[in-house]
Amino acid sequence: MNSKIIGNVIKNFREERKLSQEVLSGLANIDRSHLSKIELGLRSPTINALYKIADALNIKASDILIAAEKQEAEMIINCNQSL
Repeated sequence: MNSKIIGNVIKNFREERKLSQEVLSGLANIDRSHLSKIELGLRSPTINALYKIADALNIKASDILIAAEKQEAEMIINCNQSL
């Protein structure tokens, strides 16, 4: 799965809850710069980090993965339609 898509999904969930990276990283007990790199797709979250972030967002880790999978499928469909 594409790390940029996972990062974008995490960012969307965070922004829906009106949380800053600083607040979410504190709730998830991960470094803010690490969260930033995850959201930018520069780093893939570990399973442990994914669970921490999901818990801090009050969602399941699978919610993040399902949303990322849907976003990836939409991108593939859009690419195929533009051909």
